[in-house]
Amino acid sequence: MTYILVTNDDGVNAPGIFALARALRQIGTVQVIAPSKNQSATGHKKTLFQDILVGKSVWPDGTEAIMIDSSPADCIALAALGLVKWPPHIVVSGINRGGNMGQDITYSGTVTAALEATIQGVPAVAVSLAARDANEPSNYEIAAQVAVHVVRRVLEKGLPPFTILNLNLPQGKVKGIRLTRQGVRIYTDELERRGDVVRIVGPEPGGKFEEEGTDLWAVHNGYASLTPLHLDLTAHRFLADLAAWDITI
Repeated sequence: MTYILVTNDDGVNAPGIFALARALRQIGTVQVIAPSKNQSATGHKKTLFQDILVGKSVWPDGTEAIMIDSSPADCIALAALGLVKWPPHIVVSGINRGGNMGQDITYSGTVTAALEATIQGVPAVAVSLAARDANEPSNYEIAAQVAVHVVRRVLEKGLPPFTILNLNLPQGKVKGIRLTRQGVRIYTDELERRGDVVRIVGPEPGGKFEEEGTDLWAVHNGYASLTPLHLDLTAHRFLADLAAWDITI
């Protein structure tokens, strides 16, 4: 029987993870391990030499989910160390409330949970719904069915080492899936200050939506975007230029 591990960064009781876990039961046994509260934009945070609180959450349908008072990456790292049955056949992270495209991937707890899975040798898919106010359950159900389609193919074909798939979906009807590259986000964050207390605020980030073939273009035009991401951050094209600097000793 296919064994699937599900996590997210919106928290163990977020609507997106409900929809995802329910849909994935079509193809296997699902174990849920997720943060106890919202951990959006925590990036690839891994907690070392500190206590981490572990508990359980029982969903309305009776599902028992393991909840971790820490980051999504910690959820996967702890699972790999034996907190739950390991290894799964695949890790699926999401469904995130809000897109994870362009530079979002460096911040995203959803994406970095999937990256932690591939570090641990398990294929993974990150799933996000590009609408921050996506509280309508039907939107998550549509996204979850597309995710099931992608997960089936990954289980059949496998993924290269240290590589994940990043799936982003538009709100509402999905025209189809497009294979994409990472686009360019444009952030308009603002500093909000009240005395000695500050916070980062701002509207939904924009981006270069007109660049066909990018994740941003696909979702903006009603398609699901599927982007392969890998952990090799080397700027390969720049290596030759860097060599011309005669910088080595």
